[in-house]
Amino acid sequence: MPLDPLVRSLLDLAAAQNTAPLTSMTPAQAREMFEKLRLPMPGDPVAKVEDRRIPGPGGEIPLRIYQPENARGVLVYFHGGGWVIGSLDSHDAPLRSLANAAGCSVVSVDYRLAPEHRHPAAAEDCYAATCWVADNARSLGADPDALAIGGDSAGGNLAAVAALLARERRGPRIRYQLLVYPVTDHDFERASYRENAEGYFLGREDMRWFWNHYVPSQTDRNLFTASPLRARDLSGLPPAHLISAEFDPLRDEGEAYAARLREAGVPISLTRYDGMIHGFFSMAAIIPRGRDAILEAAGKLRAALAS
Repeated sequence: MPLDPLVRSLLDLAAAQNTAPLTSMTPAQAREMFEKLRLPMPGDPVAKVEDRRIPGPGGEIPLRIYQPENARGVLVYFHGGGWVIGSLDSHDAPLRSLANAAGCSVVSVDYRLAPEHRHPAAAEDCYAATCWVADNARSLGADPDALAIGGDSAGGNLAAVAALLARERRGPRIRYQLLVYPVTDHDFERASYRENAEGYFLGREDMRWFWNHYVPSQTDRNLFTASPLRARDLSGLPPAHLISAEFDPLRDEGEAYAARLREAGVPISLTRYDGMIHGFFSMAAIIPRGRDAILEAAGKLRAALAS
């Protein structure tokens, strides 16, 4: 279907700003630009919100913990941003909505960013945070047997990797995965990369820039800790829900990951949001379909964590 008219208006507005391309920036400049251009999206009130720091493999890991009333389980969430940009603040609004709608605590993880900390630093931080939440779930008002992980874009990559690491390292037990337009591979020649190479918020050259900062080694990009789609075996992973967007370079690799999970016997649901672009999930305050995606994800989480 055609691009959603509201999304087209937002893209036109962004183009009118005449911002320098991401690929011309240093990581520090990109982070500053991202914060300046981030749309103001006031978050929903949550019963309790707390910032905390926990031990990690490379130093302390900052967390933001959202606890709604009568939380049943807990979701460990990894923000997007190509492993280079993004923060606890950049994803505050959608995670407030998700916590309330799902009726579960949400722990947002501020993992180390590249290129200061290259692969697999972010993945190891996310796995460490998942282990910490599993060990401390009761103090968060959650059932330790009702643990989910999730993330969007690069954060979806990190969630998929954390699930694989938990299987390989025999713990912790993860009940569910929420994968929102995840990065799963480093193949820039898929049809969705060609069709949406530029003009839809995230472009092909942007993704090359992100990959070059996070995993500059072509050999290392084939590891499952970088490209989970290239894992030899996806069996035994937690059930998952995967969200893709029609006008997103990452559409095809996300949907390919869903297909491989299904082939491996993993229960998986997939929803493609037609007319949407990469990032729409985090724009729920101004894009109604983003709100729809959050509510759908919340319903999946609520059902999985209550079973």
